[in-house]
Amino acid sequence: MDHQISDGMNYAPVGKPAPVVGKGEFVIAAIGLDHGHINGMCNGLCEAGATLRWVYDPDPEKVGAFVRRFPGVKAARCEEEILSDPDVRLVAGAAVTSERCALGLRVMDAGKDYFTDKAPMTTLEQLDAARKKVSETGRKYMVYYGERIHSEAAVYAGQLVREGAVGRVIQVIGLGPHRLSAASRPDWFFKKEKYGGILCDIGSHQIEQFLYYADETEASVVRSQIGNFAHPEYPELDDFGDAVLVGKSGATQYFRVDWFTPDGLRSWGDGRTVILGTDGYIELRKYVNICTGDGGDQVFLVDKSGEHHFAARGRVGYPFFGELITDCIDRTEKAMTQKHAFLAAELCLKAQANAVELTGRDRGTV
Repeated sequence: MDHQISDGMNYAPVGKPAPVVGKGEFVIAAIGLDHGHINGMCNGLCEAGATLRWVYDPDPEKVGAFVRRFPGVKAARCEEEILSDPDVRLVAGAAVTSERCALGLRVMDAGKDYFTDKAPMTTLEQLDAARKKVSETGRKYMVYYGERIHSEAAVYAGQLVREGAVGRVIQVIGLGPHRLSAASRPDWFFKKEKYGGILCDIGSHQIEQFLYYADETEASVVRSQIGNFAHPEYPELDDFGDAVLVGKSGATQYFRVDWFTPDGLRSWGDGRTVILGTDGYIELRKYVNICTGDGGDQVFLVDKSGEHHFAARGRVGYPFFGELITDCIDRTEKAMTQKHAFLAAELCLKAQANAVELTGRDRGTV
């Protein structure tokens, strides 16, 4: 089994280089290597033309692995060495989830834009602080919602939806199973205060996709649920979560996230999305098309004219990263609006905070 495909924590898609700037025109740095998503984040930015100059993390082993992956990057002696470099325009980070907001505040105070792994924060108080800092500094607090922006199937589906292929979107169903691989996870991954809970964490991908595909600028959580069905050795782990949301337009979402991907699946998770519109529907099989040799990035469209299948890999690339670079230069919001990034964060935090416990755990202790 391909480690890259089977290991979700270190999944880092590689696309075709599509630079929007010349070498040295847009300098970036990485701070906080606690989650492997930092590799995919930096891959995407470098493929779009960014120049990765610096990396900092207090763990020298993580820094060493990162430097081997990105030859030419310099290991900073401290965070301040990066934040004081006037050439650095954007800092990417994948710190422990509960520490991502504090890092972002420091980055924005230094006059730089911030690009963090999801979930972007773990509390509504952190969200409020981030919103205030964005307003105060004019800097960006962008989020790596990778299950949409780093999936060609998801990108292509967005293009189909925007072209009117299924009419008006009225429901999005999201399935986000993941492989736990507990032995390879750090201790913080199993502490609720650190990782925020399953709906805050991997649920954020699902909520962001609903807002994007249904074009919602307001939404609410109708019901959410969490549980620990099979991992008593990790009492603070939510191994299952689901939720129902409704948008201002009346469009709805149901999503399920879990840590129950069986070892027999060649991918880290059989992620799927179904987008129902008034004139048809789209199904995405993002990472695997089980029992076939097709691989991931499969898009199925059913409309009035028939049934259509598109293999999206290599078809559309990952335009988010080039758009983000351009947004940082031009102070525009083509890649993702700040309101959208923060609304997805707010809804996942509320879904987690108000979730019904399904498996008898004392919510006061987790």
